[in-house]
Amino acid sequence: MKFMILVKATKDSEAGKMPTENLFAEMAAYHEELQKAGVLVDASGLQRSEKGWRIRYDGQKRSVVDGPFAETKELVAGYTVIDVKSREEALAWTKRFPNPSLDGGQAEIEVRQYFELEDFPQSESIERFRKIGVGQ
Repeated sequence: MKFMILVKATKDSEAGKMPTENLFAEMAAYHEELQKAGVLVDASGLQRSEKGWRIRYDGQKRSVVDGPFAETKELVAGYTVIDVKSREEALAWTKRFPNPSLDGGQAEIEVRQYFELEDFPQSESIERFRKIGVGQ
């Protein structure tokens, strides 16, 4: 079971403030533990939304909206992906996630379980995803 740990952005992260060396050390130690346990899939920080964009859809029409985006509480500053045996194991790991706040104050992470191809009814389209290695 794969889970994504989403680190929510803050005003500081959106302003371009970088984590302290202490926070980097805590995150490195946590991710080393994930790796040693064999559950770490991927992890990275994301540039602030000023350097990003969104694509809005209206039927077949698409429009580009350049960042920055106003609502920091809806933005993601980084992520970690883990592959574990159960929801309970994912919960145990995420309870140990270091406080990602740049000042040690309030912060939030959100954890979301991945869909797996087995979660969907068998179909030709699902087989196409299986062949290219997506969702496994």
